[in-house]
Amino acid sequence: MSEQHGEPVVDLQLDRAHSARIYDYFLGGRTNFLADRTAAASVLSVFPSAAVAARVNREFMHRATRALARAGLRQFLDIGTGIPTSPNLHEIAQGVAPDARVVYTDNDPIVLAHAAALLRSTPQGRTAYLQADVTEPADILTAPQVRETLDLGRPVALSLIALMHFVPDGGQDRAHRVVEHLKAALPSGSTLAMTHATADFAPEAMARISDIYAAAGTSVTYRTEAEFARFFDGWELLEPGITLAHHWRPDDPGEATQVTDAVAASYAAVARRP
Repeated sequence: MSEQHGEPVVDLQLDRAHSARIYDYFLGGRTNFLADRTAAASVLSVFPSAAVAARVNREFMHRATRALARAGLRQFLDIGTGIPTSPNLHEIAQGVAPDARVVYTDNDPIVLAHAAALLRSTPQGRTAYLQADVTEPADILTAPQVRETLDLGRPVALSLIALMHFVPDGGQDRAHRVVEHLKAALPSGSTLAMTHATADFAPEAMARISDIYAAAGTSVTYRTEAEFARFFDGWELLEPGITLAHHWRPDDPGEATQVTDAVAASYAAVARRP
């Protein structure tokens, strides 16, 4: 970020595809650019159901957030927010509990440019936005936007939707260590809602997608069900446990049967800290 006439100038890096903007394209959004659309078209050429998979992830976030708000959670930390696509997490949470507080974070500078859409809180609640990277969890947890919006001494609902597969392990189990750092900072009664891409059901297509993202400068690390389960170590999984994203408490069980596991291509679960 540079300054011009005393004002910060954000480099939106529009010449490079970014996972948040590719996801926005799959969701039918308009905040994406040629590099993003080119990468998305390549993904669709090998995985025509990519838009369905994105929708499945988004709908899981809606259902999980609604369930947690109904269960009494009033504080939400959404890391890897992505381009604002209504209804956003705070709209779901505050639709149940108008006093809910939400902090969003993302590392894509264009999300910052559109953050106003994430800050339209109810009068009773509050929202905030933080430009940050999940691989620096300490920076997130100590940021003023987090400390001034959330009380980390009370339960927090942590949301990591379609994010951690963009964190490579580097031979050091990095992704799991990042999540453990975040979990350790949250008190009893806190929750973790998470989805994660997997190659367990369509390995050839997923390998080709990984190559496409790599060519765009983004690493993708698929994880097995057992590897996904490790993110929840020490916490209690809520029913129905680890499932494919479309099978986690579907609003219409009949609709869930219309999406195959290979199309969903992502595990999902919600867990609570004892």
